Amino acid sequence: MENFTFYSPTFFAFGKGSESDAGKYVKRFGGSKVLIHYGGGSVVRSGLLDRVKASLDGEGIPYVELGGVKPNPRSGLVYEGIKLGRDEGIDFILAVGGGSVIDSSKAIAMGIPYDGDFWDFYQGKQITEALPVGTVLTIAAAGSEGSGDSVITKEEGMFKRGAGSDLIRPKFSILNPELTQTLPPFQTAAGATDIMAHLYERYLTNSTDVEVTDRLIEALLLTMKHEAPRVIADPNNYEARANIMWAGMVAHNNTCGVGRSQDWNSHAIEHELSALYDCAHGAGLAVTMPAVFKYVMKHNVMRFAQVAVRVWGCQMDFEHPEVTALEGINALQNFLCSIGMPRNFKELGAKEEDIPKLVDVLCHGDGRGGSISGFVTLNEEDCTKIYQMMV
Repeated sequence: MENFTFYSPTFFAFGKGSESDAGKYVKRFGGSKVLIHYGGGSVVRSGLLDRVKASLDGEGIPYVELGGVKPNPRSGLVYEGIKLGRDEGIDFILAVGGGSVIDSSKAIAMGIPYDGDFWDFYQGKQITEALPVGTVLTIAAAGSEGSGDSVITKEEGMFKRGAGSDLIRPKFSILNPELTQTLPPFQTAAGATDIMAHLYERYLTNSTDVEVTDRLIEALLLTMKHEAPRVIADPNNYEARANIMWAGMVAHNNTCGVGRSQDWNSHAIEHELSALYDCAHGAGLAVTMPAVFKYVMKHNVMRFAQVAVRVWGCQMDFEHPEVTALEGINALQNFLCSIGMPRNFKELGAKEEDIPKLVDVLCHGDGRGGSISGFVTLNEEDCTKIYQMMV
């Protein structure tokens, strides 16, 4: 296990009706004027936005609103939010929605006090100051409600990139599983896939003797394996929703990632798909992960064989561990397809003829140097072959 520091200060309020205390938590964490940031009409139609505003009114906290966040959140709305926040004297951002809303809120929070272009932080500049962020979560997926990460798509060039710092971890997050019960099955399945990707990308490590975090990741994968089909079969299964919601947070607040190197190549490769085609991130990961894993499997066959045995119930072939490893990867892909995720480019809506463009932006776009690094360093040729495996 490697040396590490870990700081995860988010206050969580979990359970039925917890969104009615949003105002209390904003006040507790120092907010005196709030920007409520949200996406489309679902939070309006469901009455959630009204309940959140009533909670702020009850605490005497003024607010302004900015809706319109789309999946794969865009830089244009972030710039709009930064200007609005400055003009209105905002000192707290309240995200009401899923990972896209939370990521956009974090970008606004770091952009308001910064003199330069917020995109600097998505090109590697260190974040030194950010407004506090709180969340009311409506989908279990990205884990942004507990993480110090944010992913934004820059519309000029359609670069999808990430920024991270403990300074943008939410001060509080409200998690009511009831708020996820109206999600369509596809979105529920895409969220479950994203959660499992966050676990796999930490599991693929070059660090040794990381038994504690290995076992934590395996336990969460087993939870998703059990609960995702249950919630697809019965969207109103509160207990299944609750387990998935908490698993999504734990999967990405880095509890499972401390003391070990991590991968994230699957996410980088997928980001180009969702940037170009605007597909659901989880759906893109369902197609991307099996291809990446098969391509890099030989780097550490026993790592893939271990998860195959411990999570997917495969029998270990000690003479040919690559057989076990491949069986586990296929089991993951078949599971994701069984809950409604796509298997290949065609089902995702991607095009083989776009592979050169995908590779160029992935390896060279926005200042990259020709490769991506993680469990294995992948160059242009590697990435081309991986995309071709998805066709």
